[in-house]
Amino acid sequence: MHADLLFTGGPVLTPDGRRATAVAVTGGRVTAVGHDEVRELAGPRTEVVDLAGRLLLPGFQDAHVHPVPAGLEMTQCDLSGRTTAEDTVAAVRAYAEANPEREWILGGGWSMEAFEGGTPTKELLDAVVPDRSVYLPNRDHHGAWVNSRALELAGIDRNTPDPADGRIERDASGEPSGTLQEGAMQLVGRLTPPAGAADRLAALLHAQRHLHALGITAWQDALIGDFLGMDDPAGAYLTAARDGSLTARVTGALWWDRERGAEQIPELVEKRAASSHGRFRAGTVKLMLDGVAENHTAALLDPYLDRCGCATANRGKSFIDPAQLPKYVTELDALGFQCHFHALGDRAVRDALDAVEAARAANGPSDNRPHLAHLQVIHPDDVPRFARLGATANIQPLWAAHEPQMDELTIPFLGPERAAWQYPFGALLRSGARLAAGSDWPVSSPDPLQGIHVAVNRVEPGGTGPVFLPDERLSLTDALTAYTAGSAYVNHLDDTGRVAVGALADLVVLDRDPLAGPPEAIAETSVALTYVEGERVYAAAGA
Repeated sequence: MHADLLFTGGPVLTPDGRRATAVAVTGGRVTAVGHDEVRELAGPRTEVVDLAGRLLLPGFQDAHVHPVPAGLEMTQCDLSGRTTAEDTVAAVRAYAEANPEREWILGGGWSMEAFEGGTPTKELLDAVVPDRSVYLPNRDHHGAWVNSRALELAGIDRNTPDPADGRIERDASGEPSGTLQEGAMQLVGRLTPPAGAADRLAALLHAQRHLHALGITAWQDALIGDFLGMDDPAGAYLTAARDGSLTARVTGALWWDRERGAEQIPELVEKRAASSHGRFRAGTVKLMLDGVAENHTAALLDPYLDRCGCATANRGKSFIDPAQLPKYVTELDALGFQCHFHALGDRAVRDALDAVEAARAANGPSDNRPHLAHLQVIHPDDVPRFARLGATANIQPLWAAHEPQMDELTIPFLGPERAAWQYPFGALLRSGARLAAGSDWPVSSPDPLQGIHVAVNRVEPGGTGPVFLPDERLSLTDALTAYTAGSAYVNHLDDTGRVAVGALADLVVLDRDPLAGPPEAIAETSVALTYVEGERVYAAAGA
């Protein structure tokens, strides 16, 4: 039988590490991997792609991403990439002037390091948008910047107490200063106008085009539900899955309402059944255990330090009761759910591993494949538990580098010992842990090649500064595996993530072979072609 699609002139990255030079695809699956003999499968209707030395590998998969909010932000007041307060405020002004009909100024993506202490003030927004409400989450979506109009509309003043899962930043006189952290975001976020169904679908398809252009063929959406003013993307996914416009494979992680307990589990079972169709399926539950280190809400075993290096009384926040978490996870595991944990601090990581251990003890082995995302600080005693418990380490490599948010807002408040426990990718791999990889976009760039560059170099793309914890670097092959086979594993997409006979032809062609060049040049690589099930979903100009 002649192939539908034939790649020649390799190299081809195969699971056993051997180099092939030709791959045949028939009926959406890989049917031959080898060398010159594969060329014999070419027929009159075969599409032949000359790799010309470019690397062919499995399609990248993002194990933790938020495409619909990212797509919406890209079409709203997009503040990503702004590095100073002046530039950020100017972008808000320009957007507001260009959109005088909008009752709310929405969007986000601002960088904490652009503002003193990472907390911008309402006065900066009042100066450029005095007459409309403004609600702008920062790039990690754990804090929001609001103006006086929004605070007044929400009834937030000096007498408003902090919610249990958040904090209202205040000035020296006790007045709300304009930044809302974690659960306090919802005080204003719940008032923002929801995006319409058509807007959410358009945002999904816009994001999908962007992800395909980066070689991403599948992902795990880490928040299917309503949270902090973000609309549930499930409807957009189901519409796209039913009409055929969803070309990616998507695993949906159903949101665990952290203000409720086990009584929500039957609802999750119902939603799993109702929220799965075609290339979209929702068999995962997302449990957000803590916040982030830079606003001191990541859950730590020992207290944060103050600017003088002295211990404070703050150990961060546990958004789900650690005493109840093992019970919840055990019940979810018994029902066949995968658990996807947000765990940044060492206490949150330990709580998640304890819960997985409890589920294993109660239910025995399973194929539910729990995974812990972010993993900024891991106590060394907990590193070997990942392999022992079969819990995948879901890493976001772009964060593992020296940059202002790390050097100014994180390391001084962790202290030198804990700062050395951050993002221990190498230690996890050496201990036998399985690695998956993702971006948390729109928190950071979804470009896998940028993330791979940092995983290998522990320096930002284009950066020349000191290497961040060099012992935790990964080899390029290990980093590529995390973004392909590793993420395919947590996404339960076992017939993807590898170039092998019988596997689905979800493939990407890079514009060069980064394995043949220096590690410092990985980020210069780009995607030339992306295929899902043998169908081309992206082609770069001239590819």
